[in-house]
Amino acid sequence: MQNNQRVLVGGVSWTYSEWQGRFYPADLPDDWVLSYYNTQFQAVFMPKTIWQTVSERSWLEWLNDTQEGFYFVLESAGEAIGIPSSERVLRASPAWITEHVWWLDDAPDLRALAQRITRQVSAGKPLFVFSRSGDLGLMQQVNQLKQVMGY
Repeated sequence: MQNNQRVLVGGVSWTYSEWQGRFYPADLPDDWVLSYYNTQFQAVFMPKTIWQTVSERSWLEWLNDTQEGFYFVLESAGEAIGIPSSERVLRASPAWITEHVWWLDDAPDLRALAQRITRQVSAGKPLFVFSRSGDLGLMQQVNQLKQVMGY
């Protein structure tokens, strides 16, 4: 990971139905949703049941539709057939997740998260903050927290 971002926020999807008309403009074309998501968030966590079904063509479109600092974090599972070789596509083993991921829904305490961010950055390691449920309010609060902290 060569990007200088130290705290990256995202969800386990970018297609939460409750975001339509609330986060995403009601008239946003479907093929623009990921690009719009990427204007606010820096990563997405993809369970193996999702990424294993994605075509090579879709991967290439997704990489083209997102900025250089955006990451696709894939739940580790056997062979990674069909995923592109890109430094922006990360395979996350359980050990990697323990070291690099904060599950926002499990621990929404922003004070504790700020302490973890400080430890992570001090160790020179990025921290990915993900919401399984797509709690947009919490995700936006984390984006504000990282700004206040200078990240």
